[in-house]
Amino acid sequence: MLTISQVSKGFGQKTLFSDISLRLLRGERVGLVGPNGAGKTTLFSIILGETEADSGEIELERDTRIGFLPQESAPTGDETVAELAASTSPELTEIYRILREHPAPEAPERIEAIERFVELDGYSLEAKAKRILAGLAFRPEDCDIPARTLSGGWIMRAHLARLLVMEPDLLMLDEPTNHLDLETLGWFQNQLKRYSGAILTISHDREFLNAICDGIVEIAHEKLQRYSGNYEKYLVEKAEREAQHLAAYNNQQREIAHLEDFIARFRYQASKASQAQARIKQLEKMERIPPPESAASTIHFKFPQPQRSGQRIATLQNVKQAYGDHVVYEDLSLEVEKGQRIVLVGPNGAGKSTLLKILAELIPIQAGSRELGHNVSVGYFSQQRVDVLNLERTVLDEAMERSDVGANEQTVRTILGAFLFRGDDVFKRVKVLSGGEKSRLALVKLLLAPPNFLLLDEPTTHLDMPSIDALIGALKDYQGTLIFVSHDVHFIRAIAQRTVQIQAGRVTGYAGDYDYYLRKSGAASEQSGLIAGLKNARPDGSAPGKGKRKAVSAKERRRAAAEERKAAAKERRALEKRVARLEADIEQLETDQADISKALEDPSSYSDPASAKELNTKAARIAKYLTEKNYEWESAAEELNRLN
Repeated sequence: MLTISQVSKGFGQKTLFSDISLRLLRGERVGLVGPNGAGKTTLFSIILGETEADSGEIELERDTRIGFLPQESAPTGDETVAELAASTSPELTEIYRILREHPAPEAPERIEAIERFVELDGYSLEAKAKRILAGLAFRPEDCDIPARTLSGGWIMRAHLARLLVMEPDLLMLDEPTNHLDLETLGWFQNQLKRYSGAILTISHDREFLNAICDGIVEIAHEKLQRYSGNYEKYLVEKAEREAQHLAAYNNQQREIAHLEDFIARFRYQASKASQAQARIKQLEKMERIPPPESAASTIHFKFPQPQRSGQRIATLQNVKQAYGDHVVYEDLSLEVEKGQRIVLVGPNGAGKSTLLKILAELIPIQAGSRELGHNVSVGYFSQQRVDVLNLERTVLDEAMERSDVGANEQTVRTILGAFLFRGDDVFKRVKVLSGGEKSRLALVKLLLAPPNFLLLDEPTTHLDMPSIDALIGALKDYQGTLIFVSHDVHFIRAIAQRTVQIQAGRVTGYAGDYDYYLRKSGAASEQSGLIAGLKNARPDGSAPGKGKRKAVSAKERRRAAAEERKAAAKERRALEKRVARLEADIEQLETDQADISKALEDPSSYSDPASAKELNTKAARIAKYLTEKNYEWESAAEELNRLN
């Protein structure tokens, strides 16, 4: 379907990629990854014909339809949301324009446009568009409003709906998850799993790539490398390839050193001169293995720690908050304690960002009380938090603004590098930065002098994977209290220890991480439905109405209580067995991991490339299993503590 042949592209003195080739077949789902600035979006632009390559060719099969979602700023006109989603071709876009401009039923232009609209099966497309818009969290009444009145994120969702309605042969997506909440992201992933066309997507969301991709293409060091499987398999295969390359390179370097030593010792001895010449020719003919590329190593650094606070961080009691006639919270109560790491989950518009702003005292509340604890200092971060930046400073000067940070310039530059400000980028004026760059700089400033109560709204947007890992590392070391909103499941799983669900103005706390919430929220939904059914039913099974309930005897109550205790004891015993089994599994895995690590440290292990590959594969597999078992053990142990 798509063939890229020996394509090269550079800007000025910088080469993005050189002589890269790729073939994408129908139905394949490929993730395009690599560090920011490697050329992923530029490659998209070349495929779409918007940018010209310096050399090479792009070939598409005849009549291949491409659907493209840019990362930001998709265009809108006067069309409604439903019209935008159903405009799967330029002709349909033009028909909708004619219908808007000629509303009179008898207008000849309108009659002709409607006839063509029917021929193109437009009404079926509109119905399909509305179904997809609903899946992307648009309400029925949203479908008839002008698309240009929406925020940027919702406009992108409408364009995403258009692509799903269109069903092109090749779907090209540039960071499609940036504007989706967790619930909508799950729906979108399911749509892509059923999608019949080919998919080529740029994404920094690991869970998304794991869910939909059967191949990964990496752009790095001016080259393109393809890997089979999803993102996790890519990481394993990449580690194996790098280990094999390093072993082969080291073996060849030892051979070269041995040959050069022989030549240096015997080149001018008559009895050995012919042998030395033979080794010189051997070196000249040898195909040299290039040295391993210097990978972007994980960046480790220590951020300053905040001052100590009291045990109680914040208390909200009976809070009411509304925007005009839209009531977000009617009777909100929440207690936040020291050291908690809470993720807020729920659909877009549920009030997650509003809750962060209430806690940050950025918006007034209409009723109730909001109180911060002793010695609590609040730091709030959102995508729009750029008003704290001095536009005339350089990036470096702005990051070093706080005199109490105590970090030298090199340390600050290292941290800026982790958040994509590399090389001469640190000398740019803040005023020339993009919105995403300003957002990242605000995040750096917040972490360089963190308060003891952090409120973060989508902090991973505009970060690549190494930068997200750097942020995770910083927040794991952070000793204050944290509440955040994110759609990045990898980030959530790495940071959150508690979960608060927000839906329809109600706040429900879960004493566990995101996976615990997923398990319990499903059970809780079933239980709440059962309770509602019991409340609406009479004891004899008849319809609710007037009449007295039959009194439950003391004996029946004792029997019910005994059954509950018996069930609880059974559940506790089962959990105890599970925890013990998981602890044994973890202990065995740790032993196996130590044995393999010892073997990998032995240089002789790399004398046989096949053996080295097998060892690296086992090491990656054990590390994955160990992570999964630890997650299971933490959840089971926490549930057992609750029962005890």
